[in-house]
Amino acid sequence: MAPSFDWWAKESHRGTPVVVKMENPNNWSMVELEAPDDDDDFILHDDDVSMPNRRPGDKVRNKNAKQLTWVLLLKAHKAAGCLTSIASAMLGIAAAIRRRVASGRTDVDNDTETRGNMAPENLTVKARFYSCIKVFLWLSVLLLGFEVAAYYKGWHFGAPNLQFHDLYILTTPLGVKGVFESLYSRWVLIRMEYLAPPLQFLTNVCILLFLVQSLDRLVLCLGCLWIRLKKIKPVPKQGSVDLESGESVFFPMVLVQIPMCNEKEVYQQSIAAVCNLDWPKSNLLIQILDDSDDPTTQLMIKEEVHKWQQEGARIVYRHRVIRDGYKAGNLKSAMNCSYVKDYEFVAIFDADFQPTPDFLKRTIPHFKDNEELGLVQARWSYVNNDENLLTRLQHINLAFHFEVEQQVNGIFLNFFGFNGTAGVWRIKALEESGGWLERTTVEDMDIAVRAHLHGWKFIFLNDVECQCELPESYEAYRKQQHRWHSGPMQLFRLCLPDIIRSKISIWKKANLIFLFFLLRKLILPFYSFTLFCIILPMTMFIPEAELPVWVVCYIPATMSFLNILPAPKSFPFIVPYLLFENTMSVTKFNAMISGLFQLGSAYEWVVTKKSGRSSEGDLVSLVGKEPKHQRGVSVPDLMDLQEEIKEQERKASRTKKHNRMYTKELALAFLLLTASVRSLLAAQGVHFYFLLFQGISFLLVGLDLIGEQVK
Repeated sequence: MAPSFDWWAKESHRGTPVVVKMENPNNWSMVELEAPDDDDDFILHDDDVSMPNRRPGDKVRNKNAKQLTWVLLLKAHKAAGCLTSIASAMLGIAAAIRRRVASGRTDVDNDTETRGNMAPENLTVKARFYSCIKVFLWLSVLLLGFEVAAYYKGWHFGAPNLQFHDLYILTTPLGVKGVFESLYSRWVLIRMEYLAPPLQFLTNVCILLFLVQSLDRLVLCLGCLWIRLKKIKPVPKQGSVDLESGESVFFPMVLVQIPMCNEKEVYQQSIAAVCNLDWPKSNLLIQILDDSDDPTTQLMIKEEVHKWQQEGARIVYRHRVIRDGYKAGNLKSAMNCSYVKDYEFVAIFDADFQPTPDFLKRTIPHFKDNEELGLVQARWSYVNNDENLLTRLQHINLAFHFEVEQQVNGIFLNFFGFNGTAGVWRIKALEESGGWLERTTVEDMDIAVRAHLHGWKFIFLNDVECQCELPESYEAYRKQQHRWHSGPMQLFRLCLPDIIRSKISIWKKANLIFLFFLLRKLILPFYSFTLFCIILPMTMFIPEAELPVWVVCYIPATMSFLNILPAPKSFPFIVPYLLFENTMSVTKFNAMISGLFQLGSAYEWVVTKKSGRSSEGDLVSLVGKEPKHQRGVSVPDLMDLQEEIKEQERKASRTKKHNRMYTKELALAFLLLTASVRSLLAAQGVHFYFLLFQGISFLLVGLDLIGEQVK
């Protein structure tokens, strides 16, 4: 029986009839009908004669009530389904945590396994950094015990309410009733007189750096807005493009290089993409620069090159016996070939990049009649940006990097950091700048800075995209970020004398030193880690040093909003993005310190793991072309290849990929959660929620629950 709604009888609140169409409990729709008018006549059937007092509108109202009840029940069913999904997800997370803890694999074990490839001082630095975090953690636990005991005794000594009378009680022997009271009173006086002033000074310094960096980001965003409003974009000069067809009529000699190292997951799609570039074959040569130390991978890449050679592509395979200098050494060796002097430009693509066929036609024309132009950089796009939460958050960061940082610096300064791939260099610019050097792990930024010091200009094309992959596992992303943040500090130490002695303008020198290096490469990871992971929890235990709410909440939220604007579809992830950026600050800070002081880990070079994902269109095109290609492999070679593959599979089965626990992130998680409990005792709402969610974020990352989950 439908429930009775007395208020429904009022004419001023007559409902709108609805019809519920339901195919199954999870698929229903609601259709509104025309509301009954007062003048409508309602006909009573014979079976209604037994109810002479029934009003004509009662039947319609009962039907409306029943239909509304169905709608509410269906919504309740849908809500129950959502709760069930959330519950199952939580159970899955709990099971993953249980497996992770039971396995006991940590990043320390990973470092031990690869100890032969790591400098001894690298392990020492990591151990010291982790030890410092553990000291902070245990100290915070001890202080939390003090504060909880004091709280239940009714003592609330903080900066706002600690008065002269309280100080008198604390320092007067008559006011002390026991050992605990004596210890706690001494602790309060020590933190007021000795700990709070230096902590407040460090807090103010970090806040100042935070404001300067936020201002820099705001200026970049305003520059991007100006570019959009004015529709500013680099345009090739007349004569390089046919005005009627819009196609290039400028076809110089172009060298294409694909450096790779043990990347058997992606070599096929990248080689296929560059072999399909729309460019006269006589003016194009492709170099596959294979640094693989795995014989199976070498053989597979050789056969792929041979296959495309039979198809008519001008492609050569190069393999170095002595693999010095990583990627920079590989590129330097390739540029020393005698035939390179016949080419004017070189396009560089990493092994997972897939340029579109018109890539060269959209980039090379910018060089015509522009002799000062040394580099044309294209934007990256991603085949797996929706794969998991980690790739979504990376997409937000990189969208801001290309849309805002690279575009604004390219338009207004004609300088930015080369991204190492998806770019075209004028070979003359490379040679005049000293060529590729192996002195850092960021050879792309190194050559860009030296070319800028020699007066070469750069162009960034925001509308030319090149597909690639994002790291899907936290381990791969963490190692990539370590290399990207330690290398710039290495380079800064090496380039600073050259920048000072160079003949470029004072403004360009200031931009390089203070903005490009210090503010964006050093200050950003420093204050991000120090302010939100060290100072904030310390102010909970030393409340005399205050961190304003607007620093904890309002400015970070505003900066995250600005960062996410270039990727508007990612707005639902704005809070995870803010928390994850602070979580990554521990890795970036560690890398920055390693690079600045030239510690062992600054020289680590780990190739980012690829999964070999292709876009749907690429898969279709590759499948369509597969029947045409004949590998031309002899039967003995094919049998050898199969044996090598089986051997590699046996090795892979012994060294399976695993999710790991990350000790520094877990230690910081417990530190922040401990501070959140102290904040709760002090009734600091915003600080409590920030510390709580930031601690949970560190916990999820420390348990490796954010990226690829290995089953």
